[in-house]
Amino acid sequence: MRTFAAKFYRMNRQTASPFSQISTVVLHLIIINTLVWLATVILYQRFDIDLADYLGLHSWNSATFNPAQLLTYMFMHQAISADGSMAFGHLFFNMFSLYMFGRILEQVWGWKKFLFYYLFAGLGAAVMQEITWMITLREVIAHPDILCQVGSMQMSAEELLGMLCTVGASGSVFGILLAFGWLFPEERLMLIFLPIPIKARLFVGGYAIIELFLGVANFRFDNIAHFAHLGGMVFGALLLLYWKKKGKLYRRN
Repeated sequence: MRTFAAKFYRMNRQTASPFSQISTVVLHLIIINTLVWLATVILYQRFDIDLADYLGLHSWNSATFNPAQLLTYMFMHQAISADGSMAFGHLFFNMFSLYMFGRILEQVWGWKKFLFYYLFAGLGAAVMQEITWMITLREVIAHPDILCQVGSMQMSAEELLGMLCTVGASGSVFGILLAFGWLFPEERLMLIFLPIPIKARLFVGGYAIIELFLGVANFRFDNIAHFAHLGGMVFGALLLLYWKKKGKLYRRN
């Protein structure tokens, strides 16, 4: 079955134009994410409303948390940079990766199975991010009455927890990268920053190691949710293992 998937990928890559083969779910996900990004920009610039305050993922120990954020956060992306200008890179790279790899998986699995996998990986990323906050801020959570020093500012523990916010489809995208490397391990990818062919399994494995290192190192000024990315991969791997056990890994829907 893996051989069949590899042949399917090669045939699709050789015979189809990039735009003619965009699949239904991938197309709709790109449209939804782009519309939400535009809404975020317009609401912030015209009405000073930050949509991330409502739809972004907040710590479940904060008063700003809503269970719906476990789903809505993955349709949000950074829209405004620190200087107040529009930021497009976060959305672009996630949607580009979704287009490049997601459309192949949707054609192999069918739209229902692909959409379930996408949302499941995104949910796993959210859960991993919540666990990361609980571990790194356990003292703040245990003592909500203390004052916290953040740079030159002092704020309450509740204010600090309320500031935490994660947005983006990166967790789902990392799950997609894992699935692509799993189904097509020997396919060679050409990276922009590394212009030599690299096998998909090596690319995915290397990316996971880098994310783990960056998450543990916790470099200053690094505001990327590395453990959320890993969460998307971990939950994606669990679902792939389950499908493999049930003999459904290469079956449609």
